[in-house]
Amino acid sequence: MKWISARPSHFIKPVLTAALFALPGLVKAQDVFQGFPDLFTVPESYVVKHVKQAPVIDGDVEDAVWQQAKWTKDFQDIEGRLKPQPPLQTNVKMLWGDSCLYVAARIRDPHVWATLKHHDDIVYRDNDFELFIDPTNSTHKYFEIEVNALNTIFDLFLTRPYRNNGAAVTGWDTHGLRSAVKVQGTLNDPSDTDQGWTVEMAIPFKAIAGGFNRAVIKDGTTWRINFSRVQYDTKVQNGKYVKLQDNAGHGLPEHNWVWSNQGLINMHYPERWGYLLFSDHEFDEAAFKMPYAEEQKKYLWLVYYKQKQWFKDHHEYLTSLNKLGIENKVTVAGHANELKLEATAHQFITYISDTKTNATYTIDQDGLVQQQIIPKLHE
Repeated sequence: MKWISARPSHFIKPVLTAALFALPGLVKAQDVFQGFPDLFTVPESYVVKHVKQAPVIDGDVEDAVWQQAKWTKDFQDIEGRLKPQPPLQTNVKMLWGDSCLYVAARIRDPHVWATLKHHDDIVYRDNDFELFIDPTNSTHKYFEIEVNALNTIFDLFLTRPYRNNGAAVTGWDTHGLRSAVKVQGTLNDPSDTDQGWTVEMAIPFKAIAGGFNRAVIKDGTTWRINFSRVQYDTKVQNGKYVKLQDNAGHGLPEHNWVWSNQGLINMHYPERWGYLLFSDHEFDEAAFKMPYAEEQKKYLWLVYYKQKQWFKDHHEYLTSLNKLGIENKVTVAGHANELKLEATAHQFITYISDTKTNATYTIDQDGLVQQQIIPKLHE
């Protein structure tokens, strides 16, 4: 099965706002991002606290250990401002220990149902809760874990996003994962009204940051993360929940409610995920501050989105920033930076460098973001 075609509304509906290809010199610095207004909103952030005592993974998200963590704001529609606030509440909280990231989710639902029971069933065909983790913040080699109200897990490793012809490795398992679900009501019983369901997970760091590039989790480590809730409209038929269909007999599309909105119906834009800041502060509250490097990368993504839009229309990449309507000298958080584009008709790489420190990041046609170590020449 080609996973890119398994779920169109979840994977491959990149409804982008058309890029603004103005004539060179006509785009002011403050207007340069206006061509993609929903792809440059500020993602959510969460400071996750270190705990010495791990929560018991039993589905109860109200025990004493969890009182040390704060719930996120209510989930919103995946498209953000383009859609109304979801009618059902969803929240997440997190903690971390020496070996695991702990996740708790609270999913309000008056009608809790689930049908899929086997590991790696396509869980999003039920109502589900999903998390996405990019430990390297490169948009490549990231992880997805899904769970339904039966505590059935569907986990996969993504080599890179589907938009870049990435592969979903469904044979990958989150080794050592522990999860539990608790239903506040009765599962698969339409005769009563439920409160919802809760999820707990203990995700071993070594399972999602392993290999030769094993990440060291410490105070100040920052990951990209997001959470999604899939919700279907249903009716009761013969005592069971049945998904609604249109007049042609096709299933209605699911609702996608998320923590940090994507700006489009596609969870696989990792650059749009929220920020997770690990903190070991015990007595004071750490605060997330947007890293300067992330402000630099906004210009890389601007080039990427414009190049992709141009390629879609013309089947080739542009070979100069000038043709893209982007200046090569930009100011980022008060610091002078220089952009550089190297491109052919079928591939490109863009650099952004702080002219003082030479801190440099790149992005290529596959959306891979990397830091480049370029020594500063002595003057």
